[in-house]
Amino acid sequence: MKLGYNLNLQQQQKLVMTPELKQSIEILQYTALELNEFINEELMTNPILEKSDDNFDAAPNESVKNDYEEKYKKIDWKQVSDDIQIKSKTRKYQEVGESINYDNFLASEETLHEHLLAQLQYTLIDEAFMPIATYLIHSINPSGYLKIDADYVVNHYGIDYDILEDIILTIQTFDPIGVGARDLVECLLIQVVYNKIEDRKLIYIIIDHLEDIANNKLDKIAKTMDMTIDEVKNAIEMIRQLEPKPGRAYASLQDITYIKPDVTLRKDNDEYTILVNENTAPKLYISDFYKKMLNEASVNEQASDYISKKLHSALRIIKSIEQRRNTIYRVVEAILEFQLDFFEKGPIHLKTLTLKDIANHIGVHESTVSRATNGKYLQAPSGLYELKYFFQSGVSTNRGDGISAESIKIVLKEMIEKEPKDKPLSDQAISIAFDKIGVKISRRTVAKYRTELNIPSTSKRKEF
Repeated sequence: MKLGYNLNLQQQQKLVMTPELKQSIEILQYTALELNEFINEELMTNPILEKSDDNFDAAPNESVKNDYEEKYKKIDWKQVSDDIQIKSKTRKYQEVGESINYDNFLASEETLHEHLLAQLQYTLIDEAFMPIATYLIHSINPSGYLKIDADYVVNHYGIDYDILEDIILTIQTFDPIGVGARDLVECLLIQVVYNKIEDRKLIYIIIDHLEDIANNKLDKIAKTMDMTIDEVKNAIEMIRQLEPKPGRAYASLQDITYIKPDVTLRKDNDEYTILVNENTAPKLYISDFYKKMLNEASVNEQASDYISKKLHSALRIIKSIEQRRNTIYRVVEAILEFQLDFFEKGPIHLKTLTLKDIANHIGVHESTVSRATNGKYLQAPSGLYELKYFFQSGVSTNRGDGISAESIKIVLKEMIEKEPKDKPLSDQAISIAFDKIGVKISRRTVAKYRTELNIPSTSKRKEF
């Protein structure tokens, strides 16, 4: 066997993941919050970059984006800086003005624990047991239920179970009524006692038949309690007037989060305008200080190299952010074209749509569309939607087109709302009803969509 060396000429294609491409992909998939965090980190490490609160566009125009490598090599600072700071006339999107920060309108609130501790001061609990009562109050969850390990409390504070129970009973007299209960049954019974309801059958229903009420087994309750269906219904109606979560009256508004849309869709004179929201990320530009520094002849070579390196990084970031905005705009523009009936006529006209459809339409890869829509939100005249919402699977109709799962859910919900309360529609009956309007959908699919809508089964929807 003879071994030797040869030279072969071979041509092949492969993707080279350059730092510029990698950063561009990462920035595209960032949500608005992640993008702001990334920009803030870059502002701390790159002195060339600065952010502006003005309304001018800090992103480079098309000529800068295409030729930035050449400009970097030449370091024609004046040309680059001016191109970056001048508002591009070729932009396909407009900017949204400063939005209102609703956090500024939130007033200070009294929490559930503060409300209970304030009442604790006026009780007759012995001073020695105040730390125990304070611990118990802080163990009450936001719904108003007391969640503790009784054995731990008894051993830790060196008390007996009777004293612990007395302290808990005292806390259960506090406002809101029902607070400090250890389960739902106890919570409802506290409210029954407070409201001076003396119906013993109602009390027994709460103790023994809450699960039957949830499962709509009124006939079983009536048979067990020797009551008529009407009497059971009246008792259930009284139970529904009680508060199952007394603590939610003190739910904090601080827990409410507000979503800033990445894109706003406006309709003026039957025409739609796509506005890319610039408030989701600070506007970036090049520092005038370093511009003047490079123009000075006294700058040494080491400083010039450092500034040039940071300039290259700054231009790359600005270019990537501009590409992100442009990609999101094109994706939303394509969604608007495919889902125009949705925006014009409502959710029931939402069509089936895939990432591949949008990718083919705008000439990019599916992964690019996925990154551009993940975690991004669109503010439309009809409401706020995540961009992923418009990509719906569905079923075909007799006309040959597709109907989205969301549209099916809307029709399904309307059918159930209009059904006879004493004889609700079964999943099979709903499947047949869809078939009559030209939509082929199986009983299992109906059950799946019904579950996703949190609509109970036929037996639980029936009203006696």
